[in-house]
Amino acid sequence: RVQVVESGGGFVQAGGSLRLSCTASGLTFGARAMGWFRQAPGKEREAVSCISWSGIPTYYADSVKDRFTISRDNAKSTLYLQMNSLKPEDTAMYYCAAHSHWGCSPLRGDEFDYWGQGTQVTVSS
Repeated sequence: RVQVVESGGGFVQAGGSLRLSCTASGLTFGARAMGWFRQAPGKEREAVSCISWSGIPTYYADSVKDRFTISRDNAKSTLYLQMNSLKPEDTAMYYCAAHSHWGCSPLRGDEFDYWGQGTQVTVSS
């Protein structure tokens, strides 16, 4: 059975940092690209970042470039998202997802076939 579990969300003041983690089991983690998505209330889900199977960051949303860093540890089947200089507009539920391929292309939600339940990030002004 595949399990994808996010952790590390929380409440932080603007300018602060959080590190999200995502552990996956029951799938070939090291052979899949992994991504972070987020969805704020009343807004559509958006891709935040994606990393290839080999650990090459492939995509960052413009809104998070130079503030967020995606990484992975294949030996631990764990994905990370280091979020610095957080802004109130970063407030959202953050989801980890496993791509169906080794690379991030195409970067569409329907290309990710396993998703976690999400972890809430709230940034106060």
